[in-house]
Amino acid sequence: MINTLHKELRAIALSILDQGNTVNVGELEQKVRELQKQLTILEHEQRMSKQEVVEVPLAVVEESEIRNEEPKVVVETVPEKQFETLEVSEESPQVVTETLEDLFATAISEPVFVKKESPAFEEEAGVEQNQKNLNDVLGKGLKIGLNDRLAFIKVVSGTFERNVPYLHVRLNKKLKFSSPNAFFAEKKEIVDISFPGDIVGLHDTGNFKIGDTLTEGELLNYKGVPSFSPEHFRYINNADPLKSKQLYKGIDQLMDEGVAQLFTLDLNGRKVIGTVGALQYEVIQYRLEHEYGAKCSYENLNVHKACWIEPESINHPEFIEFKRVKQRFLATDKHGQLVFFADSIFSLQMTEQKYPSIKFHLTSEF
Repeated sequence: MINTLHKELRAIALSILDQGNTVNVGELEQKVRELQKQLTILEHEQRMSKQEVVEVPLAVVEESEIRNEEPKVVVETVPEKQFETLEVSEESPQVVTETLEDLFATAISEPVFVKKESPAFEEEAGVEQNQKNLNDVLGKGLKIGLNDRLAFIKVVSGTFERNVPYLHVRLNKKLKFSSPNAFFAEKKEIVDISFPGDIVGLHDTGNFKIGDTLTEGELLNYKGVPSFSPEHFRYINNADPLKSKQLYKGIDQLMDEGVAQLFTLDLNGRKVIGTVGALQYEVIQYRLEHEYGAKCSYENLNVHKACWIEPESINHPEFIEFKRVKQRFLATDKHGQLVFFADSIFSLQMTEQKYPSIKFHLTSEF
């Protein structure tokens, strides 16, 4: 092929040279184009022949290096059966693909959700369940109802023994305690005998209030913790008329705990709650709603101080005149003592000067 191209090129070149002085431009241009065409074909053939010559030795060298054998050029013919086998192998991935699609379709059509909670949350939930009431916190030995309380007493003299009846001086009745408890942090234990200086917790269903005395039979009474004059005063109103009983029971028990002080006006019988801080009103409202199921509301009352009254005699004319003139400022506390509401310090001073036989105390113990 290459030799033939060489001959054709030589013939074209000679024909161009033979034209001499009589040059036909059209024929010359055509022969030049043929010469260029043949040169292009010749270049292509030479390039292909070089690739064929180079590829065979490279393949032979690679074979000789891998197998350590003499270079050989092996030409094999592939039978038609092998082509059929290759066609089957090409179709096999399609079968696998269909199987995977079926598996994914099954998995998506039937999802399974598993709820998993962290151990920390489960522990917190368990703690909340175990601490719903005081029974779980304090132990199994002492069962306390929702509105029951613990009364703490201090042994002043003698010994306090378990299951021994003692006289409640204020109520004038005998009480027996089967499970007096001594507390240390959150731990408790039932004590059989306590000595002076010990503090014991007793189950209270409403028998005790601050300042009560227990004796073995003697009629004596220790002065209780004095009630100081509150700083804030508000009327308390029943927000749910159907829960009046629960409201009054809750107020009565909360006042026994010393949360606040309760006063009842002599003029109209309205209830007034006195506290040291304004936040105590929210505490009372919350406890009444969640512990007793009663709702309440408040109204502000302009009072400067609450003074406990000590007259020389209840039949004294000056005291009778005082009750008549100051009737709308008079109230009684939870223990029945007469209390005077002074709306200002000036009003208190003027009242003391006008009624010198009457003493005004800022504490309930006098």
